[in-house]
Amino acid sequence: MEVEIICQLLLAIFLGALIGLEREYKGKEAGLQTYSLVALGSCLFTIISFKLFKFFLNNPEVSFDPARIIQAIAVGIGFIGAGVIFRQDSSVIGLTTAAGLWSTAAIGIAIGARFYLLASFVTFLSILILAGFGLLEEKFLRKNK
Repeated sequence: MEVEIICQLLLAIFLGALIGLEREYKGKEAGLQTYSLVALGSCLFTIISFKLFKFFLNNPEVSFDPARIIQAIAVGIGFIGAGVIFRQDSSVIGLTTAAGLWSTAAIGIAIGARFYLLASFVTFLSILILAGFGLLEEKFLRKNK
């Protein structure tokens, strides 16, 4: 059982790092370390919430719902995301970073909940969006900057 938890945490770091590498490549402030830590932290919180749920399951005096922890992760990552969004001249920067961190937290939650294939697929989709759609925007949608 502990080996599975260690593997979950390592997978969270790895998948978060894949997204973080794309951000590093684009020279963004939040990169490899940030994305890895977001995935790791959300995975750990999720694992702990499920363990606590099982621990308190047969105790009628304690009301415990793991969904509350997952909700808290989503809200908490929102605060981090808000901290990376800035208005600069006539544009807003950091929105993609905030959305990426939010998605990476969800990937960590999925790993903590043992949805490994889902987490891997969403990681692939996230990289596709960040790298692939970024190229499309740059090539076809943005006028000469």
